[in-house]
Amino acid sequence: MHIHQKNAIVTGAYGAIGQAIALGIADKGFRVMLVGRDKTRLEKVRNTIVQQTSNPEIFFEVVDLGLQKEISTFSHRWEGPLNLLVNNAATAPRRRTETSEGIEVQWATNVLGYYWMIKYFQPFLEGQSDARIVNVASYWAGGMDLSDPEFISRPYNNDAAYRQAKQADRMLSVAFARHFRASGITVNACHPGDVNSKLSNAFGFGGSESPEQGASTPLFLSLSDEVQGITGKYYEHLKPVICPFGKDLAAVDKLFYICGNVGNL
Repeated sequence: MHIHQKNAIVTGAYGAIGQAIALGIADKGFRVMLVGRDKTRLEKVRNTIVQQTSNPEIFFEVVDLGLQKEISTFSHRWEGPLNLLVNNAATAPRRRTETSEGIEVQWATNVLGYYWMIKYFQPFLEGQSDARIVNVASYWAGGMDLSDPEFISRPYNNDAAYRQAKQADRMLSVAFARHFRASGITVNACHPGDVNSKLSNAFGFGGSESPEQGASTPLFLSLSDEVQGITGKYYEHLKPVICPFGKDLAAVDKLFYICGNVGNL
């Protein structure tokens, strides 16, 4: 590893947008760790990125990002500093299912997975100049019910669960930005693009943008000097957009508290 080489983690790295994000970061010379559940797909993406960028410093870890134990174990294997964390992994099963830790899968993967990645990798981000966290959220957000985030008492609908999760991701970005203000770690959220992906197909949608277009805003927040020091914001199409969810600080704090009291690791 080069002494001045920066380290990045990209979760959900073999999805259409995730791969494009990882490739863009690798192209800037970062040492990139690709994270996801499927070893075969991770290997394939790693090889593709190495070939396209001539950057050999691309690695992968097989982690179920809906499981606190696996994220904790992954963090214990991490060595050295971390400069950039891109939380991008998402899932949207059509039927309500629970993880082996007993949590509804969308809430576990799309919300708690972001929370746990940030909490467990915080020590490696601290002390790095211009350490950044980018949470890939969505404009497709809303309908949160913090009294029933796992759809135990209300009927499960994968679209409703996804919108709630993306609202939570935007709110968690505000919560962590406030939490990290003294440490200098910046946290921002964004809508990527409307890309024809496995995720959009789960809702019965296609997408009009290429993966590269979809990755442009996450990459802007990850790499651009323009946003250095900016934190707690929500972006669409490379521009900050006022997020109504992030302004409700009582709900932001409640969500942060709820996420922090799941599990016992």
